[in-house]
Amino acid sequence: MEIADILTPPGVIANLRAANKRQALQELAKRAAQLTGKHERTIFEVLLERERLGTTGIGHGTAIPHGRMPDLLQLHALFARLEKPIDFEAIDGQPVDLIFLLLTPATSGADHLKALARISRLLRDKTICEKLRGTDRADALYALLTDRAASHAA
Repeated sequence: MEIADILTPPGVIANLRAANKRQALQELAKRAAQLTGKHERTIFEVLLERERLGTTGIGHGTAIPHGRMPDLLQLHALFARLEKPIDFEAIDGQPVDLIFLLLTPATSGADHLKALARISRLLRDKTICEKLRGTDRADALYALLTDRAASHAA
């Protein structure tokens, strides 16, 4: 599975404004609703429910909020580079400025895990994260995220 299989150019947000974790998740749910055709509130609730189980802030300024949704037919992803880092209750206590959202069908067992693993490997690559933080253009962010050589090196 490649990042380009789940992330489209409209799913990349170059300068998301959010004052806190809840607001970031609300904004991402709003954008995800436009891409998936699902109700914004339903998406937000799925994300909040997952956060209640434990933070999706994986450290080094990155987070992967995710959830399974009934009636979703395929995997959907969004990427947001925040205008300013926010407290996301990350495991290392550091503020988050790179968020990769993943929504999957309720029935997608292995695909959900494969996508999470691919995203996690990508966001653990310090060089890629530096490049993501170094641009505020959505097209450049999309190119960095979907570069096959970079995603395989990660």
